[in-house]
Amino acid sequence: MLTYNTLRNTQKRPDRPLYRRRRNLQKRHFVLMALILIVWLVQLLPAAGACYARYIYPTIARVLTAVSDLIPFAVGDLFIALSIAWLVVWPFYARLRRKKPWRRIVGREVEFLLWIYVWFYLAWGLNYSQPNFYQRTGIAYTAYTPENFARFTDDYIEQLNASYTSIDTIDTDMVRNEVVRGYRAISPALGVLPPTTDRPRAKTMLFTPLISMVGVTGSMGPFFCEFTLNGDLLPADYPATYAHELAHRLGITSEAEANFYAYQVCTRSSVSALRFSGYYSILFHVLSNARRLMDEAAYQALVESIRPEIIRLAEESQAYWSAKYSPLVGAVQDWIYDLYLKGNKIDSGRQNYSEVVGLLISYEMYQTYHDTLEGVS
Repeated sequence: MLTYNTLRNTQKRPDRPLYRRRRNLQKRHFVLMALILIVWLVQLLPAAGACYARYIYPTIARVLTAVSDLIPFAVGDLFIALSIAWLVVWPFYARLRRKKPWRRIVGREVEFLLWIYVWFYLAWGLNYSQPNFYQRTGIAYTAYTPENFARFTDDYIEQLNASYTSIDTIDTDMVRNEVVRGYRAISPALGVLPPTTDRPRAKTMLFTPLISMVGVTGSMGPFFCEFTLNGDLLPADYPATYAHELAHRLGITSEAEANFYAYQVCTRSSVSALRFSGYYSILFHVLSNARRLMDEAAYQALVESIRPEIIRLAEESQAYWSAKYSPLVGAVQDWIYDLYLKGNKIDSGRQNYSEVVGLLISYEMYQTYHDTLEGVS
């Protein structure tokens, strides 16, 4: 028997799923907008950025790292690849097979990108809003001059030559243990977080051949707080590259600062392979700055003062990577990454890598000043 209540319920049923979907969509959009506002608030308030980097990020990193370490491959690389594939394929599938209107298709993709945006910044990217090296350490910035650069290079080349050792193979466990020990030693004084685990895991890049085409030796995977190393990495580059990428995992966003910390950790090691890798890691940055600041005669004299074995190693390394490099793919990657860095408060873009020399000069001047004060007292 068809009663009034039965008829009323029957008429309402088709609307309930649609109503629930709309309510869920509203809730999802509300949460998304709230998270975006939190990201913007942290970016606007320096104190909030410092708080995130010092107190919130370590917990987030610990959780995400515990998850990603359960997976043997670089899950972040796969996530990025699948996300790009979805963004490309979804519009065609939605339009041709499911007959969705373009407004809904575009809206879905925009929402997906916004979730990626939120995930990136909450998981790691808000570290771009923390105080810089000079603010964290209280070390004064030293103006970059030809005179103090010349003093720095004289000492650097002497240390580089003295540290030289042939590196044919790499003990990855030894490198990991030494680098962790090094970061824990410098953490209190140099404004970097100590490692949260004794065994930070470096994964091999999932798309190593493609990555070698753009000349990238390592990367930080922000979505799962994992760092990856290029599978083609040469033995002499491995320790410093591992230390550089671990600096990113510890919340350091500046490429110059990551180079600085890798240099400090490796050159202070008692293991000769790490010490040389540390000094060698900034050689091209030193020479790049020297070419700009020195006249031709002084530059040639500097190059000639480097041990022939090191020059030969540098030339072989350059030839090795040049054979894998694709000018077209590399140029596109350089352009994108330059925009990415500038969009995240690294105004110098890709030039930021070479600014490690300025950090080292400032730090050495700071050490010299304090050593002088201690001598007087």
